[in-house]
Order: sequence, then structure tokens, then C-alpha cells
Amino acid sequence: MSRHRPNIVQIVADDMGIGDLSMFNYGASSTPAMDQLAADGTVATQHYSASPVCAPARAALLTGRYPQRTGVIDTMEARGTDRLGLNEITVGDVLQRSGYVTGLIGKWHNGAFDPRHHPNKRGFSEFSGFRGGWQDYWDWRMECDGTPRRSDGRYITDVLTDDALNFIRRHQNESFYLHLAYSAPHFPFQAPESEVRQFQDRGLDRRVATIYAMLAVMDRGIARLCQELDDLHLSDNTLVMVTSDNGPQLDGDNEESTVRYNVGFNGAKQSVLEGGIRVPLIVRWPDGIEREPITHEPIHFTDWMPTLAHVAEAALPEVHLDGCDVLPVLRGEGSSVPQARYWQWTRYRPIARCNAAVRDGQWKLVWPAWAGSLDAATADLEIDRLVKYDPDRALSLRRPPAPGRDEPMRARPQLFNLLVDPTERIDVAQEYPTRVDTMTGLLDHWFDEVEESRLRNSPTMTSDQQIT
Repeated sequence: MSRHRPNIVQIVADDMGIGDLSMFNYGASSTPAMDQLAADGTVATQHYSASPVCAPARAALLTGRYPQRTGVIDTMEARGTDRLGLNEITVGDVLQRSGYVTGLIGKWHNGAFDPRHHPNKRGFSEFSGFRGGWQDYWDWRMECDGTPRRSDGRYITDVLTDDALNFIRRHQNESFYLHLAYSAPHFPFQAPESEVRQFQDRGLDRRVATIYAMLAVMDRGIARLCQELDDLHLSDNTLVMVTSDNGPQLDGDNEESTVRYNVGFNGAKQSVLEGGIRVPLIVRWPDGIEREPITHEPIHFTDWMPTLAHVAEAALPEVHLDGCDVLPVLRGEGSSVPQARYWQWTRYRPIARCNAAVRDGQWKLVWPAWAGSLDAATADLEIDRLVKYDPDRALSLRRPPAPGRDEPMRARPQLFNLLVDPTERIDVAQEYPTRVDTMTGLLDHWFDEVEESRLRNSPTMTSDQQIT
């Protein structure tokens, strides 16, 4: 195998907002390693996830296709709505076939139960982590290539970092692709007490202090990884990418509040407003990208399949991709990104014109969510918790049918000019009715097309049938 091909380390945090980086929040948090990567590499100011929730976002990141096409429409692993269609081709598949060693460490969440959806069968020769949506940070249950691992007393973020370092050391003489999916700072909000106190001493409420402590531990892990690349003389020929699956969770009251600074964006996790879908991006690759401090071109999760294939000199699959190669953008060589990008997510099943958006150049049209359309039933929330702590019991339970969705009176669409209003505070829909109609037509056409693709290629379980 040709050793000149670069290594790729793709680091994905969980529910980390742009405002969680200390370089953007005036030092409220502590993320010096990520800040240094940004100083040494390129920061994208308009980097978009493909979904405001994790499983669909990850499906798009891995396949270069809108999540609806892949069959991943929700996060409910006990209902199978997180399952990546078996005909989908991942970045891991593409790079593995071209001769890369591929590893996924951390969170999978693209098929938690059916063995056909195991990461080892989806392009990753090595997997160490958990297949569902979250884990307890202390009392964790993970696996290593199918062999169960139970908590040994270590904090899960440190375990994932140790596993990543081990992977890099073992494969230092090969071209490798490492997808490192940390679970921080996703619920449950847990961190070493000494770390939490440091942020409480700054006057922060306990919940936000805990989130910043979770991020600080993760950041130190990233520092260790970067140091390992330096020590092995791999840094120059390794593309390191840091991002998050979606925007931050910003809810709760008083001591339970997770509300914190996110550079002024409207919306948060679950919402297709900018706060739910615009996510951090840092890229450093000394041998391949001359330092371009900032790019303002819109980049989307679906762009990473073709981009990483280009980086790895790997052939793209002969399937429809929704993204494009953005390596020229990162190199400052001009823009070739699609004019229009789309989003839609509702709980249990996709619903047209509900929590849906299209961005077309500087304009963004948003159809707000209906009341209750993003909520999970209490029974599903309980089963989701049981799956993490007592999976055998959880999987023996019968799930009730997915709740129906009675269509209420639709909320009016909103139109924003992101060039002058990037935080989406000024709705100009009444001033531009023709543009609203045109963009609604684009959104409707896209929704119908990806839904037809999903139903044809990746039928998804949403009933009360048993998970296997």
C-alpha cells in the first residue's frame, strides 16, 4: 500500500455547540487543544450538520447522502429508526476498499441491535465503543469487535481516548482512517467532581459547569491524540477534523438548565434553526492544506464522503451523493458547493413542512415544528433508558405503536436573510412572498424525492414489532 496517502482522524463530539469552544465563548469553557488546532488549521464559520439530532446526522456524515435516503429518520434505537440501510455505502467502506485500515471508536448509533448493522459490517475493520445513542460515563457498557466490555472504573471519555491512541500506535505504519466519536457533552451530564468544581468556582451553575467539565476532559484527550501524532511523526500527513453531530441541548430550569452561550444563534438541538444545525468545524492537514484561517463557504455533512475520498485517493461509489468535494474550498481555491441545502426532522417519522428548512444562497426558509411533533412518548423514553442499563429486559418489552400525529394548523413559514441576520431574529417572509413560495416549492420537491428514496431503499421499523 502506498504510504504517501494521508491518515484521516475524524473527531465527532456529541451535542457540542460552536459556543462551547473557549475561542468563541471568551474563555468560559476550557478547550485549548481544539483552539490550537483551529489556530494551526482552518475554521469553517458555516458548517452544517444534516440533522438537528444525532443518528440522522451521523448517517449523512458517513454516506454523503441526506439521512432520509439512508433510512435513518430518528434516534429511537429500540424502534430501529436509527438503522442505516443495508444498501448504503459508508466512508469506511470506501476507504477500506482502497486499502486503508479503518476504525470507529466511540458512538455508532446507526443500528444498535441487528448484527447486520454492526460497524464491523459497515466498513470499519475495528470497532471499540457502544452502538446506541448514549452511555453512562462511569457505569458504561461497551464492546470491542463484538466482545462485551463492562466499566472498569474509568471515565468513558478517557477510555475512548486510550483506545484511539492504541489504534494509532498499532497502525502507525499504515494509512488509516479513524472515526473517533466522543459522547461528550451528551446526556447524562457526568464528569469528575474535581473538574466540575473548577467551573463552579467561576460562578457557573452546576449543570453548565458539568458540561464544560465534560468538554475539558474531551479536549485533553484531543491534546493527547495530537501529541501522539507528533511523537510518531505523523502530524504533517494526517488530516485531523473536529466537529459535532448537531447543535447543543439548551433547555431545563434553574440548576437543571443547560442553557449557555452559543454565539447568539436562535434554536438548539432538535431545531432546524441555525442553533440546531450549524456546528463547529476545524480541519488541520499541514501537508495537504496550506493554512487558510477561516472559510465562510457553507459546508454540509454530506460533503465529507466525497471530500475524504478525494483526500484518500479512493474511488467514489456509483450511487447518488448529495454532497460535493469541498477540498478546494478548504484550500482557498474557490467554491463549488450546491446552492440549496435541506433539513427536516420530526419524531418517529418525517412530516413535510414541519421542522423543515432550505437554505438557498443567503436565504433560508424555515417551516416551524408543530406542537408535540418533536416529542417522544414516555414509554419510549423509559425503554431508551432501560436499553442502556438493562438491555436484556428492555428488549423483552413490547413497544406500543408509534404515536399518531394529528396535523394541527400549520405555523407560517419564516424567511431569513442570513447575510445580514445570521442569528435568525428578523423574519422577512411577509416582505418576500414570491421567494417564500419558490423556496417552499424547492423544499416540497426535495422532501418528496428523499422520502420516495427512503421508502424504496430503506424501509424503517416504526411499529411495535420486536427488535432483534
